[in-house]
Amino acid sequence: MMIKETPGLTGLTFGGADVKNRLPEYRRKHNLSQDKLAEMLDVTRQTIIAIEKGKYNPSLPLAIRIARIFHVPVEEIFILDE
Repeated sequence: MMIKETPGLTGLTFGGADVKNRLPEYRRKHNLSQDKLAEMLDVTRQTIIAIEKGKYNPSLPLAIRIARIFHVPVEEIFILDE
C-alpha cells in the first residue's frame, strides 16, 4: 500500500488505483466537527480521522451515508483515480 499526497485530497493507492477523499473539505464547509460527524454516522471520531487522513477507506454503506449527509453523490467525496 502506498500513500500519495495531493493538495486538498487525501487517499490510498490500491492495485494502481488511487482512492482519494474530500471529506475534510465537506465537513468544514458544513461546519461539522469530527465528533459531530462521527455521532451522526454512529462511528468513532477515530474512524473519521482515519478516513480524512486517507488511512482507511470506508465501507460502501458508510460512504453512502456520508454522501447523504452532505446531499452529494458518493463520487463527489470519494474519488477513484485510475
